[in-house]
Amino acid sequence: MRQILPVFLALALAASAAAQGQDEPFINDLSSPTRVIVSLYNAINRHEYLRAWSYFKAGAVPPYEQFRAGYARTGKVELRIGEVRSEGAAGSIHSAVPVALRARDADGAETVFTGCYLLTEVQPAMQETPPFRPIRIDGGKLAKSGSPFEEATGQCEEP
Repeated sequence: MRQILPVFLALALAASAAAQGQDEPFINDLSSPTRVIVSLYNAINRHEYLRAWSYFKAGAVPPYEQFRAGYARTGKVELRIGEVRSEGAAGSIHSAVPVALRARDADGAETVFTGCYLLTEVQPAMQETPPFRPIRIDGGKLAKSGSPFEEATGQCEEP
């Protein structure tokens, strides 16, 4: 009897995790601006909104509860990233990441968005006091697109 209960509990937890979108592999990669955006939408697809919120610079997005509520009906997001543009300035690298998204809501309705995320990386070698600051999203602008997802492209101004 002792063996059955832990196995049953593990199966129940696994089913719950899959229902929450966690059947998608976990990605938390802060090695480049592109990988940060991939990680952001991985967190959203897994319904890990605190993790998604944490990729942004403080004050760059609404308070957590409002951020989380904005994704309440989101089922899954598909992401396509365009050509990233980066430039260095005073020990930092600023990047503009164009994106196209296809968001499916809980009812299966799809909306295509295009836009751009701006990110900053403080050169790791220049960081000498804690805490270490990884690449952060400074902000982003997305707008509904009239184009099909397969044709939609994000647009960025220079970083």
